Amino acid sequence: MIVTLTPNPSIDRTIAVDTLDRGEVHRATSSRVDPGGKGVNVARALSAQGGSALAILPVGGPEGRLMEALLDSAGVPTRLVPVAGTLRMNVAVVEPDGTTTKLNEPGPSLSAGEIEGLLAATTDAAASAAWVVGCGSLPPQAPTHLYAALVASVRPLGARVAIDSSGAPLAAAVAARPHLIKPNHEELAELVGHPLATLGDVRDAARDLISSGIEMVAVSLGKDGALLVTADDLLHGSAQITTRLSTVGAGDCMLAGLLHALAAGAPPERALATAVTWGSAAVTLPGSRVPTPEDLIGIPAQVTADPDLSLRLTS
Repeated sequence: MIVTLTPNPSIDRTIAVDTLDRGEVHRATSSRVDPGGKGVNVARALSAQGGSALAILPVGGPEGRLMEALLDSAGVPTRLVPVAGTLRMNVAVVEPDGTTTKLNEPGPSLSAGEIEGLLAATTDAAASAAWVVGCGSLPPQAPTHLYAALVASVRPLGARVAIDSSGAPLAAAVAARPHLIKPNHEELAELVGHPLATLGDVRDAARDLISSGIEMVAVSLGKDGALLVTADDLLHGSAQITTRLSTVGAGDCMLAGLLHALAAGAPPERALATAVTWGSAAVTLPGSRVPTPEDLIGIPAQVTADPDLSLRLTS
């Protein structure tokens, strides 16, 4: 089982328009509502593919009740921690070429007791988990070390720990040495404190993190694919797709595919291929819909251990 902790989940409303012009009135061509937040998306993707997942998250207010109903409808197993505040609602505006403009609310502030409840629920579930994943931004005023505390509480139980966050929470978690981190290009550059213009720059930054005690660094690179680095492996994966509808949640689906394959004992090459296929399939779907097995058909991933490290990144 893969357990996900999402401290700051959201209801995601995705609105499609023909073109987005600042300051103008727009008429939507379509819209949809999905449960959101990185860890929620990981659990949704795993469940859609028949994997075993448990999503742990706070719920409060009318949006919390909607979240519970949406996850139940999607067949996602959950452990819900009641909170006093109301969950946030995020809005993504998507243009026909897949360009996505996001408006993210901050989310509710959680009390110390509510945060402890989330960590306790996750630690309890970790006893029967192959992986525990801490995902996404933190609620306002939450302690920066929340994910570091997650790593410290879960590692002694035998579960492997992955973190997908950014900024100070990611830096604090890295210092606690999770088994895996999955930043995107920009998040990795922020973490190491300097620009990463080429694939070789990303490789070097990832190797520095490996030398500090992280076992695996998976970096999502948008249109430039993904890089997976361990002490023994340097792998680049990519997939060609012709239709791009929305990038919302694509990185989360990539992480879900990676963990799904690793939990099944797949070698790094196969795990990265699965990750890239799931992430690329998500881009071809509307809103933050996650791919089913049928959506993966026709999206073969290419993985190489000898990438062009001089490749200048576009994402």
